[in-house]
Amino acid sequence: MTPRPGVLQRIFRTGSGRPVALLILVILTLFSLLGDASRPTGDNPHWSSSLRFALMQPFRSGREFLFDRYQRLAPRVSSGTASSSVTVVEIDEASLKQIGQWPWPRLYLAALIDAINAHKPAAIGLDIYMPEADATSPEQVAANLPAGKEALVAELGRLPRHDDVLATALRAAPSVLGAAGFAVQTLSTTSGLRSFEVAAEGGDPLPYLRHYPWVLASLPRLQAAAHGQAILSVDTDDAIVRRFPLLVAVNDQVVPALAPEMLRVAHAKNADPAVTITSLIDDSGISQVSIGELQIATESSSAVWLHFAHDDTGRARAISAVDVLAGRIKPEQIVGKLVLIGITGSGLQDQHTTPLREVVPGIEIHAQLLESLVEGSLLRRPVWIRHIETLLLVSIGLLMIWLIPRHQSFSAAFPNNSPRTATGLVTALNVACLTAGFVLFKFSGLLFDAASLFIGYSALLASLVASALIEIGHDNTRLAANQQRMREEAARVNGELAAARQIQLKSLPLPANVFAHETRFAVAALLEPAREVGGDLYDFFMLDSSHLFFVIGDVSGKGLPASLFMAVTKALAKSAARRGDRHLPAIMETANREISAENPESLFVTAVAGIYDATSGQLLLCNAGHDAPLCRRRDGTVEPLAAASGPPMCVLDDFPYAVEEFLLAPGETVLLFTDGLTEGQNALRELYGSERLLAALSAMAVGIDADGLVAAVRTDLRGFVGSAEAADDLALLALQRR
Repeated sequence: MTPRPGVLQRIFRTGSGRPVALLILVILTLFSLLGDASRPTGDNPHWSSSLRFALMQPFRSGREFLFDRYQRLAPRVSSGTASSSVTVVEIDEASLKQIGQWPWPRLYLAALIDAINAHKPAAIGLDIYMPEADATSPEQVAANLPAGKEALVAELGRLPRHDDVLATALRAAPSVLGAAGFAVQTLSTTSGLRSFEVAAEGGDPLPYLRHYPWVLASLPRLQAAAHGQAILSVDTDDAIVRRFPLLVAVNDQVVPALAPEMLRVAHAKNADPAVTITSLIDDSGISQVSIGELQIATESSSAVWLHFAHDDTGRARAISAVDVLAGRIKPEQIVGKLVLIGITGSGLQDQHTTPLREVVPGIEIHAQLLESLVEGSLLRRPVWIRHIETLLLVSIGLLMIWLIPRHQSFSAAFPNNSPRTATGLVTALNVACLTAGFVLFKFSGLLFDAASLFIGYSALLASLVASALIEIGHDNTRLAANQQRMREEAARVNGELAAARQIQLKSLPLPANVFAHETRFAVAALLEPAREVGGDLYDFFMLDSSHLFFVIGDVSGKGLPASLFMAVTKALAKSAARRGDRHLPAIMETANREISAENPESLFVTAVAGIYDATSGQLLLCNAGHDAPLCRRRDGTVEPLAAASGPPMCVLDDFPYAVEEFLLAPGETVLLFTDGLTEGQNALRELYGSERLLAALSAMAVGIDADGLVAAVRTDLRGFVGSAEAADDLALLALQRR
């Protein structure tokens, strides 16, 4: 006899999935052609960027998750203290403890800049902005003195202003001041700041840049003294810093970030004072930012992908501000280096999360960006790699659509296993893409989007399966419609339904008749359909003189279809048990297979079956997606047995169900039940629930027999439900060792 082909085999040998798969491939290709869109923020007028970003959402999360995983597998190795081009001077806990709380009098900040400049750094960048005058400056103190202190006011007037001292220090050093971009206006924000012009080649960069209408910058006299101005603001993708824009826009003014501005100042100091930052514009946006001879490939928004090093290695290049002021540093820590000054004291610094899942201060982000720019270790995602991804998606996707559904050579090569083979080949293809992406990342710094290919290939495979399932579902729907008409006609004949109820109930065994003279154990059972007939079932019979087989089940659905399927299930389960030679797994697998073959409505059955050895008290249980039975011990305690170890019957044709073994002590009772018990509802639509059942069982008298236990459970349920209509069938089966 030729075995009936499985569902997936029938699906894969139809061609119905091709139109849907082609449509999905077109949509996926559109996403791929649009490329990567940076997250639109602020008042960016470039609407196409926002549209591209929205359309890329299906791929974006997977891509960023994959790139983050690559970074964690192969983080950048920081060059450390000796060879690093960057040094971070931290206003840390030790500095705050010795000098005082922040903000410091600007005399200290000027002294710190002078101390750093004495060692001839390449540039000094301040991750600090000072929009207000120093409150500790002599003129500020004099302005707040009461009347009668004219002599003191005059004395204070002869002292230098702190901001003037700081401006002198900034002017003498290759300094860059930081500023923060704001989307809203505050008392301290302005609409622009003093910065060096960023040149543009090939077009206008403004439509592609992150826009800030307001900026929180330092005082004008400080801006005039510094050799550069830069934006410090850090944008995140889902609270993680992955990319950093080298340029932003403050209204119509292009302003560099701190890292490129420090490089410009360093180049101007050491080489040519005319060195500027230049942006190169093409059809897709900003493709390159140049600082002297340094050329940096960027995203269309001028953003670059950072390859992060672990913070524990990066912090090795950090030194305390108090050590710099005290002269406790080695000159080589600063000489010729790009020095960042920032606040890392507890509660003062901004914190950001990196793809390495490390929370670091904002100054560390700028330091890692500077290192990456100098060392050329930025990650790259050039346009050509996106074209390769699109080509792979289209070519392999078309091959899948042509090859998988009903291709003769494929079916001939794999006649009995074509669905599984196709799934395996697609899985292998996805693994190959992910592996190739990691190799390119580790050895070339290239970001190959294997995640989008993974999503695309998986979606195509799923569409072929889903489309064919819809075609098969149409046939089942027509059959179900005919059966529904039959059920509606039958429902009109109340007498026939009443007869069906009697037949159903009388088909179930009665413990009093079956075990009238049994002294080793007791069985009690109850079945109450919610309608005239129902889908719950139970059965029990002796396999031999010592072994009792029992089963309780719940067919999906209610009414006549469920009751008919219940009868089929009960008969086939009993037949399988008679042929199973007391091997419970074989009984379950045989019953599952035979019930599935007689299942035109695609119903399923949750069930618990067991074999009880009346001589030894051994109890074997197998649970197919059903509520776990409860065991009431002799002392009244209750505990669950045999939680579901497999899916309901008729879900998977050949599932190997597991068996659990227990030992019943004399006086212990096992209660099996359907969800009509725990899901019983009162008029307030409150559920009876497992906790109420456990409480009811625990409160029963010690020594209660099986009949009394079943009756007590039913009484407690009816007392809770009250006049509310039963929502589901109820079946109870109790087994007690005497």
